[in-house]
Amino acid sequence: MSIALKTVARPDFGSIGDRPRIPAQTYDRRAAAAYDRAGIDWLAVYADREHFGNMAFLTGFEPRFEEAFLLLGPGGRRILMTGNECESYAPVAGLPGLEVMLAQTLSLMAQDRSRFPRFADRLRDAGIKAGDSVGLVGWKYLEPFEDEAPDSAYFVPAVYVQAFARVIGAGGRLIDKTAILMHPEHGLACQIDADQIAAFEWASVKASVAVWDIVSATRPGEQEYTAVSRMGYSGAPLNVHTMFASASKGETVIGLRSATARMLRKGDGVTTAIGHWGALSSRAGLLDEGNDDFLAISKGYFSGLISWYETVGIGVEGGAVYEAVTSALGASQLRSALNPGHLGGYEEWVHSPVRPGSTDRIRSGMPFQVDIIPVPVPAGWALNCEDAVVFADETLRQELAIKHPDCAARIEARRRFMQDQIGVTLRPEILPTSSTPLLLAPFWLKSESVLVRD
Repeated sequence: MSIALKTVARPDFGSIGDRPRIPAQTYDRRAAAAYDRAGIDWLAVYADREHFGNMAFLTGFEPRFEEAFLLLGPGGRRILMTGNECESYAPVAGLPGLEVMLAQTLSLMAQDRSRFPRFADRLRDAGIKAGDSVGLVGWKYLEPFEDEAPDSAYFVPAVYVQAFARVIGAGGRLIDKTAILMHPEHGLACQIDADQIAAFEWASVKASVAVWDIVSATRPGEQEYTAVSRMGYSGAPLNVHTMFASASKGETVIGLRSATARMLRKGDGVTTAIGHWGALSSRAGLLDEGNDDFLAISKGYFSGLISWYETVGIGVEGGAVYEAVTSALGASQLRSALNPGHLGGYEEWVHSPVRPGSTDRIRSGMPFQVDIIPVPVPAGWALNCEDAVVFADETLRQELAIKHPDCAARIEARRRFMQDQIGVTLRPEILPTSSTPLLLAPFWLKSESVLVRD
């Protein structure tokens, strides 16, 4: 595969307007489906400030400062249990028929607990009783190879697990049901509809434009703070801390850290990442106009990215994607530091069918993060090109075009751009949502020069 640098201007795919809203009936349908799949008396979905994706997907609400539970129960009961601070925030939820209950154990320490101090009592008040079966949805789950009893290993704080167990008693049953939402092939939160695609595309545009504004304007002699300030943040919720890091030759580029007052120097390795609910964009390269050795590594990495885009598709097994990318990167003595691609959503990482030997298949509606971090890269260098895509069959694409024609048009324009300018032709079901689709400038001081298939 021949890869070359080419002068390509960042395309303008059009204005995105306001973030599309998720209809109440969508939340209604999701909550009903989750409860039906659980097949038990109560489904209890846990969330905290960092692990909020499942609850946001089901309700449109995510807790701030504290923890929360969504209880789905018999007779269509839907109860949002919050602490002190989120009780007044609960109206943002879009799930119809939602009751709000205050459970002050969910609050931060030293806040008032005089009204409802015991979490177990509030579970009883909600209607959970001795002998009931309860499914817990945590923020991840154990695979069978990790533990001999994965169904009773909960990624929910022990204090709450203890309370549920006490309320249902010896005759009740407590079981982990997180996979209902997060399984890498069948999870409800891992397959989205046209409205959610439009909302996530909005986030992807915001993130990718912000990242490119940093890449194209960062210069030696300024602080990292100055560089990252160019993101033009306008208040949309973030799903990760904003990242910017740099280092000189021989030093370590710590990709996960946030900006500091470090002064940038020509030749530094630089990396940045910005994520909103629904998408993350990241770029890394050299703060320079050129470097032959770095360009050689960049071309090998770009070949791996092309391999990903030309292998993925609906029905393709994750193991096949893993092998294709691993083989392409291996030709340049590179490998992916983590899974080469994973499911995204309200949280940046949900799960991934892309694993060695995985038979989990890519499905229509899956929101994906093209997340291939190449290693080994010499100390002081950084390289990354990370953006979001969605997989959609013909029916879903037609629904998107009807409900959100501007979004569908932007996606189609991105597909043409990737084919005409980058040299990569996508299967029809691959919908690039980033406004910098496969746009990789290895040298930030010459950001108009990007890698393309020659």
